[in-house]
Amino acid sequence: MDKLHTALTIIEEQLSISAGLMHDVAARFQAAMAAGLTGQPSSLKMLPSFVGSPTGREQGKVVAVDFGGTNVRVLLVELNGAGRFNIVDRRSFPLKDKYGSYDYTSSSATGPELFDFIASKIAEIVSPGDIYPLGHTFSFPCRQYGVNEAVLISWTKEIKTAGVEGHNVGRLLQDALERKGIGHVKSQAVINDTTGTLLAAAYIDATTDIAAICGTGHNSCYLELCHPLTSRPMVVNMESGNFDGVPQTKYDVLLDQSSEKPDAQKLEKMASGQYLGEVVRLIVRELVTEADMAKDSDRVHIPYSLLTEDLSVIIADDSPELAAVAKIATDRWGLTELSISALTAIKTVAILVATRSARLVAATWAGTLMHIDPGLARRHTIAVDGSLYEKMPGYADNLSKAMAEIFGDRACQVVIRLSKDGSGVGAAIAAATVYNLK
Repeated sequence: MDKLHTALTIIEEQLSISAGLMHDVAARFQAAMAAGLTGQPSSLKMLPSFVGSPTGREQGKVVAVDFGGTNVRVLLVELNGAGRFNIVDRRSFPLKDKYGSYDYTSSSATGPELFDFIASKIAEIVSPGDIYPLGHTFSFPCRQYGVNEAVLISWTKEIKTAGVEGHNVGRLLQDALERKGIGHVKSQAVINDTTGTLLAAAYIDATTDIAAICGTGHNSCYLELCHPLTSRPMVVNMESGNFDGVPQTKYDVLLDQSSEKPDAQKLEKMASGQYLGEVVRLIVRELVTEADMAKDSDRVHIPYSLLTEDLSVIIADDSPELAAVAKIATDRWGLTELSISALTAIKTVAILVATRSARLVAATWAGTLMHIDPGLARRHTIAVDGSLYEKMPGYADNLSKAMAEIFGDRACQVVIRLSKDGSGVGAAIAAATVYNLK
């Protein structure tokens, strides 16, 4: 076991993110933000949303469409002002019927058919006569030319519907609403889910100026107080998962080079739930083959065989015999008869990988704060949605501890808060904000 202990010590050194390294990452992130805002080369896309922060006083009934995958939600949201709202009605529906009666995600389906289907669901929650502003969370790669002008670059998430790529999705939806006889529902805004999270939280708490998704994927946005395009406040979608100023280990390089898009989304591949289990598997595979941790098994060589949910179970296992860790090692990888030292090593690796994720994310938030308020002179709330933040044991605490290490006593100016399901309510608030300005 000396061989395993030595290997584990080296791995811990490679995965540890010191306070000094977090400061370095924060500085690189801040520089990437400044470059991206001014159109210089940057790994941060700094996409304009064309929507500012809500006042919290927006009122009225608003329709929201939350379209982030093969399941879509439509909501009727009543904004009551003073940061209060309630969901009056909702529909949630798949774009592909499991029994095969319809499939609006296939290449044989057209854009008008897809958006007519969504419009038919909207028709179920609105009344005739009244005008309803509509906000649309559309979580796919888009070029945004205005608050309601988002042109789809390419589908992701197994959607292949024809006639949508290269088209303005706000216009496609409005045309469908007209065809369905509910033209009194007016598309006002198209945003992404991270922007929605910020808007939903800012409606309740005006100090919210950063938001992030920490789940299967990773992204952050923030409120730029004087955007170069408009000289007014605007939420900027940084697409921060693509940030490349992060220190990679050999395991990260292996994962990156075998991925569908090598050299892209480097931070996401080190920080998001989609990849954390794979980083752990690559390390465990090495411990099996080179540190004699266990008898080798073909299944430990299968990519992405460890799920994010498995990581949570492993980290949470405080039993003396580490039975849950043993079960996952057997079920996922076929590793049997593991010693307590081997099981402890697997748990240690899982904790190291999850902790590194939180500390890297915290460093990027620190860079954002340094950009918008270098002296931390005012209070800032960071709204977070996603399964890592909500469910991964220790993840939220590690974010807070990292911020305290970076900012010291000034960290009391920063509050990190869960903002669940902000993508739908945020779309409604975006629509109301734009409609009120008009």
